[in-house]
Amino acid sequence: MYLIGLTGSIGMGKSATGQLFIEAGVPLYDADAAVHALYEKGGAAVAPIGELVPQAIVNGAVDRAILGQHVLKDADKLKQLEAIVHPLAGQSQFAFLTKAKADNAPMVVLDIPLLFETGGDGFVDCVVVVSAPFALQKKRVLARDGMSEARFADILAKQTPDEEKRQRADFVVDSSISIADARTQVHAILSALKGKSGVAYAARLARFESAQNDKKREKSG
Repeated sequence: MYLIGLTGSIGMGKSATGQLFIEAGVPLYDADAAVHALYEKGGAAVAPIGELVPQAIVNGAVDRAILGQHVLKDADKLKQLEAIVHPLAGQSQFAFLTKAKADNAPMVVLDIPLLFETGGDGFVDCVVVVSAPFALQKKRVLARDGMSEARFADILAKQTPDEEKRQRADFVVDSSISIADARTQVHAILSALKGKSGVAYAARLARFESAQNDKKREKSG
């Protein structure tokens, strides 16, 4: 099974491009959606986050805005939050990959916004970066509710620069023209990858099992 890492900076059209892969019949794991599910009522992260930041639990779910107010300026709490969320997100991703493997999917897409920032590019077989000119990116982002130039700048400062992402990518999808044009680019990528066998799934499996074993040792110790 061949693992495609899909990433791109804010406002570049990554989510829309991800839908084009789904449209083409490729299973897609959405890292953001997985975290949202963990935060929703009944989600696996609600109880442990409630112990860390009780104020962040509203109507049985995690209020991300309140959570952010308490952890973003507190390095210790942020590390504790990551220690809660990252293993749960890893389990979610592993469950997705296990099902895709059982379904004999020849390839899958892992939609991970911070793929480069977290070193995730080392655990996929190729990387697709979605990109657009800065002026268009800025226009898209500032059109969002609650967005300001200051917040946009702050988000960009925490992301790998688009130019660097494009240089490190195996494929780049230009989202600046139209959905139809992006669809053509996605199909060209899938054609180029057709029949390729990947090695990243085994590496991710080993990484997950190692993390699980470390967790067991911590509990027993």
